[in-house]
Amino acid sequence: MLTRRALISRPAVTGVLATAATVLSAGYAMAFEPYHVQIATYPLTPQGWPPDLQLRIAVLTDFHAHPRCMGEAEMAAVVARTNALAPDVVVLLGDYGSQEPGPVPIETVASILRGLTVPRGTYAIQGNHDWGDDREARRRGHGPTRTERALRAVGIPFIENTTVRLDLPIPLWLAGLESEATPGQPRSEQEYNRYRLDTLNRTLNDVPPGEPVILLAHEPDIFALDLDRRIVLTLSGHTHGGQIRILGWSPWIPSRYGRRYAYGHIVEQGRDLVVSAGLGSHFVAGRPLRMGAPPEIVIVDVGAATAATS
Repeated sequence: MLTRRALISRPAVTGVLATAATVLSAGYAMAFEPYHVQIATYPLTPQGWPPDLQLRIAVLTDFHAHPRCMGEAEMAAVVARTNALAPDVVVLLGDYGSQEPGPVPIETVASILRGLTVPRGTYAIQGNHDWGDDREARRRGHGPTRTERALRAVGIPFIENTTVRLDLPIPLWLAGLESEATPGQPRSEQEYNRYRLDTLNRTLNDVPPGEPVILLAHEPDIFALDLDRRIVLTLSGHTHGGQIRILGWSPWIPSRYGRRYAYGHIVEQGRDLVVSAGLGSHFVAGRPLRMGAPPEIVIVDVGAATAATS
């Protein structure tokens, strides 16, 4: 018989609390956190940054747009909040559509993103899922993908494996690197790393010596390689911050380097990387899931002395 003493014994209480915590955590991770977009702000001045130049960059990435998570209304709200933060430049780092049935069409996503209004422009690259979701492009073995066509159709510059000089009085360039999922990349790690660096070096051919570059790379792993010293800042997404993060630990991070490039502002050998947790969510058991890694708009205040406010 279940007595009152047995019910309130330490093992029983521990079990009840553990079960309750698990249920509450699962509910929070599925029903709350995926829908509450935060603003993460990084004030920094990288080595090689032009003196007296301040630039506010908004980073939007990993939308995985789906009516059950980052739907049309939610995306429109992200655009409005981003505009209200008054960035000089917006960069879109890929993975626009959801892999679940019934995603928001990429053409609709592009139409909403057209509402971004910034003085120095909005620039886009694509991610691994933009290739993975496009069977026709994969069959051809080359682009343009449906994502690229949709973004170009609404007037958003697409800067994959190319550079653009920003409209500033001081020379500053954006460079966009293709995704690791782009067809034709070598399989062996040594050949793969050489291929990635060769691609990046060709991309920078038009940048004069000594002029600083901000690199847009969907996957952050490129940061581990010996990058051209003109690259003063790298901006990435892809990892979702682990999507589930408990005291800094995540069960799975889509990076060869694990937690090293999972999230946030990373400085190595005097070089700066910012990795966003992204906006959308991968689905687990048919529902979006995030815990300890809330969706976010990232603001990078480069050359600023104080943090931005939301």
